[in-house]
Amino acid sequence: MGLIDRIVRVIRANINSLIDKSEDPEKILEQAVEDMQQDLIELRQAVAQAIASQKRTERQATQAEYQADEWYKKAQLALSKGNENLAREALSRRNSYQETAKAMRVQLEQQNVVVTKLKQNMRTLESKISDAKTKKDLYIARARSAQASQKIQEMLGNLGTGSAMNALEQMEDKVMQLEAQSEALDTLAGDQLQKKFAALEGENDIDAELAQMKANLTPGIQPPQLPSSQTPSANK
Repeated sequence: MGLIDRIVRVIRANINSLIDKSEDPEKILEQAVEDMQQDLIELRQAVAQAIASQKRTERQATQAEYQADEWYKKAQLALSKGNENLAREALSRRNSYQETAKAMRVQLEQQNVVVTKLKQNMRTLESKISDAKTKKDLYIARARSAQASQKIQEMLGNLGTGSAMNALEQMEDKVMQLEAQSEALDTLAGDQLQKKFAALEGENDIDAELAQMKANLTPGIQPPQLPSSQTPSANK
């Protein structure tokens, strides 16, 4: 299983957990970075082990090649001394070491490929972790903003049917009713006051008219009396 696939799977799992389970975004981001850090630790250990195995194989290959050269020298020595059988045995031992050295070199090439791949994965993961740390605060801020916006929308959605909104509407109706009553009382009071002033003005007009009538009377002359139906006739 590839390391990069594992990283992508971890990120997707965290995102799905955030969306589906409504978990704390900050905890998820922190856990994601922590998981990546743990993966990096394990990967570094794997790289260290691979490099150690590579060096061990390199030493074994070098040692086998050295032994092959030594047995070749021994074969030459035996042949120079006229001991052909001993020279043949030395060459046989030399061939055995050569086969071992060859196998070690093949294994070493395979190990080089593994180490190179592990190092590339390690550098990729280090880059991913660095990028995640850089963007973590931004993601947290965006998550907080989204949560705050969601809460505000929920509050606004509940205002139409909530008890608080109903209480406010009832209070508004009460205030409008009191204002209407106060306005009606002010109107009635104003009408009564106008009537009182109108009455005073009417009294002033009567007094003025009475004074004018008094002034028009001639002194010593009685005002004419109205004819009475009870006055006796002169012919009786």
